[in-house]
Amino acid sequence: MMEYVFSPPQPATVALAGESTRFPVRRIFCVGRNYAAHAREMGKDPDRDPPFFFTKPADAVVDSGEVVPYPPETSNFHYEIELVVAIGREGFEISRDAALDHVFGYAVGLDLTRRDLQFEARDKGRPWDWGKAFDRSAPVAPIHRVRDGHHLAKGRIWLAVNGDIKQDADLAELIWSVPDIISIVSRSMVIKPGDLIMTGTPAGVGPIVTGDTITGGIDGLGGIETVIGAAAGAG
Repeated sequence: MMEYVFSPPQPATVALAGESTRFPVRRIFCVGRNYAAHAREMGKDPDRDPPFFFTKPADAVVDSGEVVPYPPETSNFHYEIELVVAIGREGFEISRDAALDHVFGYAVGLDLTRRDLQFEARDKGRPWDWGKAFDRSAPVAPIHRVRDGHHLAKGRIWLAVNGDIKQDADLAELIWSVPDIISIVSRSMVIKPGDLIMTGTPAGVGPIVTGDTITGGIDGLGGIETVIGAAAGAG
């Protein structure tokens, strides 16, 4: 039996829609600026920028309905609604035509962002980790298994803060589609069951504060709800 110097942490997991079993999370890949309107609101040209990626730790996942404390070291905390792709089959250098064979299911997710830290890193040519990869920064609603070969290529994606719609778009507006993304990621490393891919957010991102309730959804996948709580140690 393997012995450890301390007990290893329990694996990070995401719920499955309508099931008691859970999906173990291995890694979280995120696609940057994958909707043209959002790329423009971030000051970039979507017609020139190739796809790029950043990551979040697996234990950043949070179930829908849980409270996310306002994170430290930021005064500009942002929401981003995203389609999440759950990988269920290993692959390397996957062709675009075969990419969807590796999809286990889909979910609604939030890429929570410390925007001030992200922009500071971006402007200095540094990694985005402190802006993107902090604790509880990836709420993910229950994953819906792919059934009967039904994959998502279009459908409304939206987000509201305290009931006010802030983001409202269609998955068909993705610059790089789900097959494109899977194929491109698999050129750099082996994708494996348990990997999650957050596919990018539409335009309309903005700040949230303690007490805000974020709701959102994607056609065919139901919704997500996250409440922003007080900062740790506050009060």
